[in-house]
Amino acid sequence: MAEGLRERKKRQTRQQISDTATALFFARGFDAVRVVDVAAACGVSEKTVYNYFPTKESLLLDREAHLSDMLREALDPAALIASPIEAVKQAFIAEIGAFFERSGTAGGDFRQVLRLAEVIESSPSLRAAQRDMMDRLAQVAAEAMARRAGLDPFDPASQIAANAITGLWAVAFRALRREAKTATDAVGARAAVVADIEQAASLLETGLWSFALLVQGHDDPDHLARAARACDRSREQVLTRLRRARDAWAGAGHADAPGSSGPRTRPGGEPSGSATRSPL
Repeated sequence: MAEGLRERKKRQTRQQISDTATALFFARGFDAVRVVDVAAACGVSEKTVYNYFPTKESLLLDREAHLSDMLREALDPAALIASPIEAVKQAFIAEIGAFFERSGTAGGDFRQVLRLAEVIESSPSLRAAQRDMMDRLAQVAAEAMARRAGLDPFDPASQIAANAITGLWAVAFRALRREAKTATDAVGARAAVVADIEQAASLLETGLWSFALLVQGHDDPDHLARAARACDRSREQVLTRLRRARDAWAGAGHADAPGSSGPRTRPGGEPSGSATRSPL
């Protein structure tokens, strides 16, 4: 359905209020800006601001409704992607892509995420609001998956799966902050953030495959294959880390590193016991 004039005006007003509030928070700090200051800068009444945003915190954390709709769509039984982990992963990757596209227009810079993080961390009320938002998003995911699996949304399986899957967003945000500090360009930063999401989702695919099977039904022939591939990837990651740890242990001068020959000898000529061996 095409957007009507009234709906478009409301959307534009909401965006103007949010953009203006964000600019003020970035410039002065969250606690130094009042809602009435935002209203004055936008040329609207304080009541109008509250008509669009129920709390001061929601002026900055203004994506909750969008993210909730995104999760419901990704986890809908009619969604094109049956696997809940794959569906949410793809949705989050698309969201990251949209962020970089927005940052690349109108003089934007993806490094603004650093200032966003600073503003949130500087305010106890914002930190609490962000945690509450993530809890609500996890509950949206739990309810959507529980309906498909025939479970109670407060069942432990529904809850832990939902928290794990929505945790992909936290992975993305941390990766975005890291890349904002270290990346030389937006293309490389975007690729690195997506790679972190892919890696975390691969781990979830391994650990949650049995629950995911309940959510998407038992008639998906591709699910076990995806779980097996995820297991193989996780196995390779573990083996790679073990090899690196073994090499580091050996490089530190430990003769009893895994793969080395002969026991290590204590001063005095006595073979060392198990307490001094590598734990790997």
